[in-house]
Amino acid sequence: MAATPPPPGAPPKPTWDPRDPVRPLLRPTIRIRLTLLYGGMFLIAGVLLLSIIYLLAAQALTSGSSLPFKLLPESKIQRTSDACPELAPGLSADQANAVLATCFAHEREVALDDLLQRSLFALLGLSIIAFAFGYAMAGRVLSPLGQITRTARRVAGSDLSRRIELDGPDDELKELADTFDEMLDRLDRAFTAQQRFVANASHELRTPLAINRTLLEVHLSDPGAPLELQQLGKTLLATNERSEQLVEGLLLLARSDNQTFERKPVDLAEVAARAVDQTRAEAEAKGVEIRGERTPAVVQGNGVLLERIALNLVQNAVRYNVHEEGWVEVTTGVEHGQAVLVVSNTGPVVPAYEIDNLWEPFRRLREDRTGSDKGVGLGLSIARSVARAHGGRIIAEPREGGGLVMRVTLPL
Repeated sequence: MAATPPPPGAPPKPTWDPRDPVRPLLRPTIRIRLTLLYGGMFLIAGVLLLSIIYLLAAQALTSGSSLPFKLLPESKIQRTSDACPELAPGLSADQANAVLATCFAHEREVALDDLLQRSLFALLGLSIIAFAFGYAMAGRVLSPLGQITRTARRVAGSDLSRRIELDGPDDELKELADTFDEMLDRLDRAFTAQQRFVANASHELRTPLAINRTLLEVHLSDPGAPLELQQLGKTLLATNERSEQLVEGLLLLARSDNQTFERKPVDLAEVAARAVDQTRAEAEAKGVEIRGERTPAVVQGNGVLLERIALNLVQNAVRYNVHEEGWVEVTTGVEHGQAVLVVSNTGPVVPAYEIDNLWEPFRRLREDRTGSDKGVGLGLSIARSVARAHGGRIIAEPREGGGLVMRVTLPL
């Protein structure tokens, strides 16, 4: 059997972040390339024109190999300038003619050199003007693309109501802008329909589960209920609670994937402190110590979603820990211009090749989908989705001696 060819390589990633307002000065933009193209074509045309003029002038000045006049023996010589210093009184006619020929040849060379020098200076000045004019004209021609880019950047911030609405002639750029507006209309309708579906699903799924929980709690509160019925009720109540967690997780995952939320200043230290407070009772029951220094790190985002990141990471760190002398360290701060949340813990040894599987929904380390009572398998998927929705990312690394180090970075 023939070997399967390797998949094509991924395209190279840009060396700068498009969201970064400070971009490289010499970034090879289309405007720079068009400017170099316009200026380069003008420079090449100027060099060719200068070469032709120089050759024609040289040919015209050197077309005659001899002087158009000749001194006769009885002619008198009177020098009126210092252009030919060798021409002095007392020379014979033949000597004077030879000196005049040499002098005129030198003057031709001087005239050609002066023409070349002045032409080069003129070409340099006109080239600078041409490059500046080309840069200005390229900016004017590409201004619709800048408008499209700014609109696309605002849309990337989940503002699907933006439209380009480009005015001007019906050319290729206007056609591109109109096509982009049509795409935004479709995306807006699709996201609106998805939000409506999520809201309806939230109501339709939560209501029966809440009713089931209420009925089960009422039956379990009856002291005269048989022991078997109470045991069955507790099992059904645990199953119902697991279903509620699954529904909440799926809805939260859909909400974070849509990136449709209001952004406000949120302190990661406060978010982490709330997550630690909610998990402290479970950690004390398991004998796990929660520690760490949390310094302020304010980001723009949704406090509820960011708190879910911290809560999911801290809960996983507590639940997947060692049985004795376990600890969880939760730290926050600012590093290299980014807000950082780090959650590390003791626990079982995690192979590096298993890290990628942890981010998939309903995937656990060396467990099947229903073989664990520690959660519904959506915690890390939700955390990664929320981090991406806020323009950040989350990285998991195996900790030496067992456990994981989860590192969340978010833009300030």
